[in-house]
Amino acid sequence: MTADERRVTIAVIADAAGVSVPTVSRVLNGRADVSAATRERVEQLLREQGYRRRNSRQPGRAQVLDLVFDELDSPWAVELIRGVADVAHAAGAGTVVSAVHWDETATRLWLRNLRSRACDGVIFVLSQVSAPLHTQLRRLHIPVVVVDPAGGAAADVATVGATNWAGGLSATEHLLGLGHRRIGLIAGPRTLACSRARLDGYRAALSAAGIGLDPGLVAQGDFRHESGYAAGGRLLDLAEPPTAVFATSDQMALGVYEAARRRGLRVPADLSVTGFDDLPEARWSSPPLTTVRQPLAEMGGLAAHTVLRLARGETLQAPRVELATELVVRDSTAPPRGGTPRTGRGPVTSRSPRSGR
Repeated sequence: MTADERRVTIAVIADAAGVSVPTVSRVLNGRADVSAATRERVEQLLREQGYRRRNSRQPGRAQVLDLVFDELDSPWAVELIRGVADVAHAAGAGTVVSAVHWDETATRLWLRNLRSRACDGVIFVLSQVSAPLHTQLRRLHIPVVVVDPAGGAAADVATVGATNWAGGLSATEHLLGLGHRRIGLIAGPRTLACSRARLDGYRAALSAAGIGLDPGLVAQGDFRHESGYAAGGRLLDLAEPPTAVFATSDQMALGVYEAARRRGLRVPADLSVTGFDDLPEARWSSPPLTTVRQPLAEMGGLAAHTVLRLARGETLQAPRVELATELVVRDSTAPPRGGTPRTGRGPVTSRSPRSGR
């Protein structure tokens, strides 16, 4: 960061744009009494020169974290919010939660709002932070942490994730250990790294058991109930349906429950089902769902700790961290009809060491 970047003021922006200081102030405050052409010119200069309000780092001011999702219509998001909010509250910081669909207009509006207030750090969830957006945030000197990055992140961006591959492996090994050999899988969105990792864990478990991957047993979903219901129905309507289904989210697993019920099948007597996440609804479903616990609240809490450390100017020894997943066995899985569990293939708990951060 250069001295010139630190001294960017409203007056500097006004001079470069050829407008008055009050005009720049009106743009910053979102006032409507500025022409579209002037607003666009001023906003471009604000972005290019990395302007931030002077009071954004006043001593004694309460810190504010921005928690940004691609979407907020899931209990999965609620667990992450809880983890971030708990840590932020304990640190005396506030949390602003928003959902942004990252087209050009939405990105510009979000950056404008971010510049107009005092933000100390941004936590993105399941977002692909584009290079231009990351550049803008770096110019604004706002630290960034990405939770469960969609497709990876830049080398200098801190990330918090979970051991998705190990979780997929443990869920599939559990079903294999019960004696299942035709195990269906309902995958999440192909664009998400976590989805691909869970699918790869499933493949690895089958391969280790000497079972080839049957593409006909892999269905596509989007992590929501409706896709689990639809994909589960397709699997159960096969001429030779699976005896177990690993749905890579709890919501999709509960969709499979409904698909089975409508076909007169009982869980687990006729069909074993496993999920992924361990959302609160998993333990209250009927029967309680066997699932892979993803430590969502802990992931949110660690992301908040990390971004607060970055805001204080601290250096991270391990900027990329994966927290351990754990298989939670409940009542939705059992040996297939006429089958018996294989010895030595019981429930598996997948763990990875925590970072020393």
